[in-house]
Parts: sequence; C-alpha cells; structure tokens
Amino acid sequence: MKFEKIPTLVVLCILPILIALGFWQLDRAEQKRAFFAAQKNGMAAPVLQLTAATADEKDVLRYRSAVASGHYDGDHQILIDNQIAGGKVGYFVLTPFILADGNKAVLVNRGWVPAHQDRKTLPDPALQQNPAQISGRINHFPGVGIKLAGADQPSAGWPAVVQVADSAILSARLGYPVFPFMIELDKQAPEGYRREWREVSVMPPEQHVAYAVQWFGLALALVLLFLWFSRVK
Repeated sequence: MKFEKIPTLVVLCILPILIALGFWQLDRAEQKRAFFAAQKNGMAAPVLQLTAATADEKDVLRYRSAVASGHYDGDHQILIDNQIAGGKVGYFVLTPFILADGNKAVLVNRGWVPAHQDRKTLPDPALQQNPAQISGRINHFPGVGIKLAGADQPSAGWPAVVQVADSAILSARLGYPVFPFMIELDKQAPEGYRREWREVSVMPPEQHVAYAVQWFGLALALVLLFLWFSRVK
C-alpha cells in the first residue's frame, strides 16, 4: 500500500472537518432537547404573578403564563418593524406596562398592525382604556436572521420604530427599567391587535442526529476510498 502525498494531504484536511461537523450536529441535538424540555416545563408551570422583584431570567421564564397589575404607558410605545402577517408587512406594537409595585415595566406585545403604504406614516396604537391587570405569555423579543448595525436604535419621537428590541437601550429611552422579555397579550384580552402567537418552530433533535450520521458516514467513506486508492496505487 502506497500513500501518495497530495491525496494524503487532502484527506488529512477534509477528514477532521467532516468529523467536527458530525459532533457539531450531535451538540445541536442536545441543545434542541434542552430547548424542548424548557418549552414544555414553561407551558406546564403555574401562572406567574409578575412583579418588579421577578428575576430577569428570560430563558427560565420563557413560555410561562403570567399576569401583572399596573397600567400602560400609552404615550411611549414601540413599533417593531418588518413583521409579516398574512403575507403583509407591518409592526408589532410593544406597549410598556408599568407594574403597580415599583418603577419597572414589562413590554407587552399587543399584536400586529399593518404598515401604511407610505412608510413615513406610522400606525396610531392609541389605548381606549387602561386595564389595571393584563395576562399573557412570556417570550423573547422577536428576532432577526442578521442584525444590522443600528437596528436596535429606536427612531425619534413616539411611537418609536425599531428593528430589534434591546431591553437596555429601550430602558434608557423610556427612562425606567424594563424586563429583558415581553408578554404576548392573551388573544381574548382587550386593547390588542392581530395576535397569532405560536411556539418557535425549530428542527427536532432527531434531524440533527440524522445529519450527524451523514457527516460521519462521509468521513468513513472518505477513509475507505483513500485506503482503496492507496492499495491500488
């Protein structure tokens, strides 16, 4: 059996990559198992009474039902841009809800509103009434695939338009602290817009394991092909 220099170098370069990709997919599978477990636990947990003393644990509290007492700050609302519903572009309306037991607020996602044909004309998310209690589900802020520079900086004036919600930046703009998560307002609750909340759709762990098997299979095939080639030579 003779090992040629160039084929050997090619195999030594490609083989570690294939093996690393296989282990990466196995790691992703473990992450997805943990995600689904956390999602299940959050949805099964008792309703949380959100207060100013509640810990800022957005991952632990995600998908948990919550109620809060206080009042909306209707004069300082945030519109999250580039949100799609029914094939149309619009905004999510985030309204600060100042908790009754302290100077802290949670941003309430009151739902989706369509964008005006003239993007300079913003929707008016005015409140008709100001409930003393809200209920909904805790979730992360809407994410984006690629975060561009300045996407988390709100526009001037109110309502402020932003591409990506950052709790620290919004806290500074509002003048009081807000939680690093939002509450998706219950569908039957008043003062809401179009609400079609759903769980995050992610690839199941089994799919990652299948991809890992494919990468390891390619690595094995590469080794066997290399050995066969070297033996023929």
